Amino acid sequence: MPLRFELFIAMRYLRAKRRQAVVGLVTLISVAGVAAGVAALVVALAVTNGMRRDLQDRLLGSSAHIDLMQVRNTGIRDWRPLLERLRRLPHVTAAAPGMYEQVMVSHGPRAGFSMLKAIIPADERRVSDLLGMITSGSATDLEPGVSTVGSPTGALPPLVVGKDLAESLGVVVGDSVMVTSPQGALTPMGIIPRFQPFRVAGIYHSGFYQYDSAMAFVRLSDAQRLFSEPDVITVISFKIDNLYDAVERGREIEKAAGPGYQTTNWMDVNRELFRAMALERTVTFIIISLIVLVAALNILIALTMMVMEKTRDIAVLMSFGVQAQQVRRIFLMQGLLISVLGTAVGLVVGYIASWAGGHYHFIPLSAEVYSIDTLPFAPDWRDGLLVAAVSIGVSLLATLYPSSTAARILPAEALRYE
Repeated sequence: MPLRFELFIAMRYLRAKRRQAVVGLVTLISVAGVAAGVAALVVALAVTNGMRRDLQDRLLGSSAHIDLMQVRNTGIRDWRPLLERLRRLPHVTAAAPGMYEQVMVSHGPRAGFSMLKAIIPADERRVSDLLGMITSGSATDLEPGVSTVGSPTGALPPLVVGKDLAESLGVVVGDSVMVTSPQGALTPMGIIPRFQPFRVAGIYHSGFYQYDSAMAFVRLSDAQRLFSEPDVITVISFKIDNLYDAVERGREIEKAAGPGYQTTNWMDVNRELFRAMALERTVTFIIISLIVLVAALNILIALTMMVMEKTRDIAVLMSFGVQAQQVRRIFLMQGLLISVLGTAVGLVVGYIASWAGGHYHFIPLSAEVYSIDTLPFAPDWRDGLLVAAVSIGVSLLATLYPSSTAARILPAEALRYE
């Protein structure tokens, strides 16, 4: 092996006792610096991956892939044949009718705004997971034809709210709330808002603050009665077989629905969010890579000091016929060994820390700020390869100067006074 001699000398130099203890200390600091930088990068990338994964999973679990609405926003009438026709389109796995309306929900002196979604539960469960996340009460009362007579509050229509909205209103399952719609009735006294008392039948917790704090579900028939819109819906929601084809499938649904309809999809609605997360990942990588750069400077200092310490040894080797290129490779090998050792330790520490963080969820977050309630970790082996390549590459660049300096040593000058 042509590099066996250089590697042997490099390993001997690393293991040898130092005449100057500071050289060995700087070498250890270099290894620790590389390990710290690599571990920090692995953990940071795992966090950004986890944030993207959790937000995407919860967004897609809590909403449909594609929504179809009328351009004029007048509501979709005679929607049943349209729904059945679109449900049979290729790549469409589920479709559900719905009605959205911004309302105010109040309980005693407390009030909050909510996006009220009127649904048919059997269809809604096929396009959204929120009804499956109920932690208190049940969504059974939302089923068409279920009687509410005999409930603690009489025959009030049922309502399912998010955990954060329930806490802000101070309600529990069985309490009654007042739902007020701004779309009121025109009277000689002006527009009078419509209102209707509802009974809290269930409370769900998705962990996604935007839904838990502002989304409530009622039966489609109850909403149509509240808004005086008999047998009208405002949206048809779809699940498709490949969520990344949402743009193309949306165009197909628009074409099948006919003129006057438009679609929105999860990619368009959340484009800015995921673009910001991609930028955050890039900035995080660049900033934390500075730790690896500092460690590479430590490697440069350690090798420079080692060249100064080993000047006589290098001169003796060259006087015995060792070529300058071989001397250069000796110190390149030393820098590579320091980098590989530090990178390996950093990868192990980083992936262990990422696994522990993802498994035990010991870092809570403020859901109001970050939309999720625990810090997620999603380590990826491809990130490890990228981090290792950057770490070793930067470290090898740091070895160029000291290895070139060692190769330029003149044996006669170095041994003149020995």
